[in-house]
Amino acid sequence: MTPETAPAARDGKISDEAEPAVTQRVTSLELFFDLVFVYTLTQLTVLIAHHLSWATAARVVLLFMVLYWMYSAYAYLTNQVPPDRPSRRLLMLLGMAAFLVCALSIPHVFDPHTNAGVVFGLGLLLVVLVHSVLYTRSHGTDVIWYAVPNSLAALAVTGAGLTSGLPADGLWVLAIVLQFATPRLAEYGPSRRSGRPSAELRSQMGKLHPGHFVERHGLLLIVSFGESVVAIGVGIGDLPFTADVLTGAFLALALAGALWWTYFVRDEGGAERRFAATPADRRWWLAMTAYYYAFLPMLLGVAFLAAGIKKSLGHIGEHLDAGPALALAGGVALFLAGDVAFRAAMRLFPLGFRALAVPVVLATALLGIYGSALLQLLVLVVSLVVMLAAEARWSPRASVVEDAGTAGGLA
Repeated sequence: MTPETAPAARDGKISDEAEPAVTQRVTSLELFFDLVFVYTLTQLTVLIAHHLSWATAARVVLLFMVLYWMYSAYAYLTNQVPPDRPSRRLLMLLGMAAFLVCALSIPHVFDPHTNAGVVFGLGLLLVVLVHSVLYTRSHGTDVIWYAVPNSLAALAVTGAGLTSGLPADGLWVLAIVLQFATPRLAEYGPSRRSGRPSAELRSQMGKLHPGHFVERHGLLLIVSFGESVVAIGVGIGDLPFTADVLTGAFLALALAGALWWTYFVRDEGGAERRFAATPADRRWWLAMTAYYYAFLPMLLGVAFLAAGIKKSLGHIGEHLDAGPALALAGGVALFLAGDVAFRAAMRLFPLGFRALAVPVVLATALLGIYGSALLQLLVLVVSLVVMLAAEARWSPRASVVEDAGTAGGLA
């Protein structure tokens, strides 16, 4: 039984009658779009690696929150408005170009001596405008409830590029506040204007194709793992192929592989079933909770991990500075924390093994600082393997709660 023909959920229960749905999968143009977007992660990794500090980490979080918000908006958009005709494809390509402009400006976006901040903001504004035009195909004039706050957020970021210090940081925070307010405006604004009940609007906004939406985000995550592989090559550089260097490269790849296993072996399939079993009026907020709020730290974790790999493989047998050690440990911990939040939103169990692993992997930073990069990588890999093995041993069939009515409870 495919997700598109899975039993529909009604009144919190899974019905015996299948709800008709059209099979929709990710197109090659959407994957092309994702490849361009992942370049923003590459640029964030460069920014982290060049300036390992708490201030840089905080700004990277601000940057990615703003960018990933608009990526999520495009993921929902193409779920409802497939790029299946020339006009839509051309607009998608323009949106890709706008994301590329944003990515190219990332390394200097907070430098007041360049125009990178303004270029980033204007690129983001073009991203928003293209999204808004395409969105009229499914929501008509109601798109104003998305377009206005998103455009104001882009203008706030542009304004941040014209200043520096606390005023600039404040404008970035304002942009994020505006973006976070957008879903509520989009949900309740049209109903107040037109008199339609909010439940109808929720149902309209929640008509997601489960298979497409889950697959789209899974592909984004797997492409982002490629940044970890690239980081191995960059980290090794021109070093001779000693036993330590090759072992470090193998452990770095094993670490990325263990994170792949963490999500793709159980979470992805369970998430697709959860979406299929969730009523349409709750599907929108479930998507927001799981694929924005929870997925955000997972993707950021990959970026921090890649930066840590770049900075540590060149010193594989040595003590690490606090920055690279924390980037390695913090990247894995961020990914696991996001995955725990994702599983909680999707009602996928168990959660305990992964939650317990978060402080364990954070503690490995001490091994890098007082031991060596090789030791820290080894313990990180072992920690994840033990976590996955314990989960498989004591919960061989990770359960999905069948009460679909609780799926939107975290929204």
